[in-house]
Amino acid sequence: MIVRTFIQQHEDLSQVLFYALIITSLWVAECIIGATKPKSKAPHTFLNASFIFTALPLQLLLTIFIILILKWTNANHWGLIYFIPYHLNKWVYYISLFLLMDLGEYTYHVIMHKFDILWRFHLVHHSDLKVDVSTTLREHPIETCIRTCFLMLWVFLLGPGIALLMIRQAFQSFFNVLAHTEFRLPRKLNMVVGAIFITPNLHHVHHHYQLPYTDCNYGDVLSIWDRLFGTYQELPAEETHFGIDTHTDPVVTGRFVNILKIPFQKLVRK
Repeated sequence: MIVRTFIQQHEDLSQVLFYALIITSLWVAECIIGATKPKSKAPHTFLNASFIFTALPLQLLLTIFIILILKWTNANHWGLIYFIPYHLNKWVYYISLFLLMDLGEYTYHVIMHKFDILWRFHLVHHSDLKVDVSTTLREHPIETCIRTCFLMLWVFLLGPGIALLMIRQAFQSFFNVLAHTEFRLPRKLNMVVGAIFITPNLHHVHHHYQLPYTDCNYGDVLSIWDRLFGTYQELPAEETHFGIDTHTDPVVTGRFVNILKIPFQKLVRK
């Protein structure tokens, strides 16, 4: 009861703590199970962790507006959910909104790739030459603002309640971090799990340094959207090379200040 009350009263802080717990746990798992020792992983981890200092203040500030929008839509019964038959049934309500929120995140991800002005900021995430759990943190502060503004839009259009939003964000955090880990599922297991969910195998393909693979597997939690809209691709691990072909210089992609400058430099589209 105490934990539930804390989460309800501190939704933004609860999300941050949950996110931190997942990242830390999987980072430790990578050290134990993976081939890279903690000392070798440290420089890469510290580089990507530096983005916490730009993302966290913005995330916490903008979450205030998300909550305000959410309270308004709920108070005024505003949102697409109210037009879905039987929305008062809790299963229809939760499943419908979860699917719609996930479709929204898929749409956001596609938009970030298709418009050059937005791609400039999103490619910061793709510029990591070594994808592991810390890559999850690698996000330009302006993309943090853009991503959160899109979330505001989905909340305004769909009208989810606070409980659904928190459940959705918890799933998103878990799958987002898991997708960036060094681990890959065995092929047969990936065929089963990947039929519905985004797995590390599928997301690694998205981080391949060249087209057409960069523009595939946009899914956030579910892989069904990629299959439905024709953006699904597979690529063997041995053929997957991380990074982006327009930014392969470790001096540029391996230093925090240089990474922040990437969107403002001359860019040749992938």
